[in-house]
Amino acid sequence: MEVEQSLSVGGERRLILQDEEVKKENLPSEEEVAEIAADTDEEDEDALPHSEILDIFEEGLARLVQDPLLCDLPIQVTLEEVNSQIALEYGQAMTVKVLKADGEIMPIVVVQNATVLELKKAIRRFMELKQQREGGVKHISWRYVWRTYHLVFQGEKLEVDTMRLKDYGIRNRDEVTFMKRLRKK
Repeated sequence: MEVEQSLSVGGERRLILQDEEVKKENLPSEEEVAEIAADTDEEDEDALPHSEILDIFEEGLARLVQDPLLCDLPIQVTLEEVNSQIALEYGQAMTVKVLKADGEIMPIVVVQNATVLELKKAIRRFMELKQQREGGVKHISWRYVWRTYHLVFQGEKLEVDTMRLKDYGIRNRDEVTFMKRLRKK
């Protein structure tokens, strides 16, 4: 036991010295640092132009979107859309189908405890992305939209922006309708 203690005390000193020697051995010499710097300069000269890097990135992103988990996403996907899809898969988000007057259904992804205001913002973001991808109307006055239309779920108007969707009884894959407000006379 005493021998082990004396060895361990001596061994600790030796270990410390060995660690310092290893650190010195692992550090590159000044010549190696100069070689690395020269290689880096050569790599900078051979660097790809920005447009080619973007092309490579978009090809990789297109392959990523072919994954079964992300196959519902468009080719020009945003990080927000990828995160929303992942949240859906983990049950942290839900899809609310918003039915427009022309019959088009917009699948809007919101978190499980989202408010009516968050749903409205998600609808706005969905429409902005759709317009960017397809072209079309440049500007939508969302103030006008929300003054002119209600969101309705099973005959009940979603009027209070701070109320949670689940308080209205809205669950995953439920359908909410855009309905024109009646004018007050």
